[in-house]
Amino acid sequence: MKMQCCPVCGTRLTEREHPTDGVVAWCEGCGDYRFPLFSTAVSVVVLNPDKTRMILIRQYGQAEEVLVAGYVDKGETAEHAVRRELLEELGLSAREVRFLASHYYAPSETLMLNFSVTVEETEAHPNFEVDGWRWCPVPEARKSVRPGGLADQLLHDLV
Repeated sequence: MKMQCCPVCGTRLTEREHPTDGVVAWCEGCGDYRFPLFSTAVSVVVLNPDKTRMILIRQYGQAEEVLVAGYVDKGETAEHAVRRELLEELGLSAREVRFLASHYYAPSETLMLNFSVTVEETEAHPNFEVDGWRWCPVPEARKSVRPGGLADQLLHDLV
């Protein structure tokens, strides 16, 4: 969704040629360009110590299995968000954190930063956000998520 009004003063935005970035939203009220706003989130492939199994979770009453994920908080690094989300949702601590790739997820206007983490412990202690979880072999995980969905796209980065 395109920004209609200035997030600073509320003036309706127009378009103006920027010296280096092409046509960009312009606020007459502030006299400044307004670049697109979007959320940033992390998605986490949680691996056991020998990296042969991973965790899939179910959330919010949905039957679909997904990866651990969450938004990056203001002032937080993506790596910190990975560790925080893993601890919050599953009660697990990341031993090794590795960036895989980024994907823009248009339905929620979110830049997804995909990571893999290795954990030592194998018994999760999920919070209220997680309806169910399971360890499964990595090849099976690719078959267990919705084809063409975000988790499916992100698991292809795990090569």
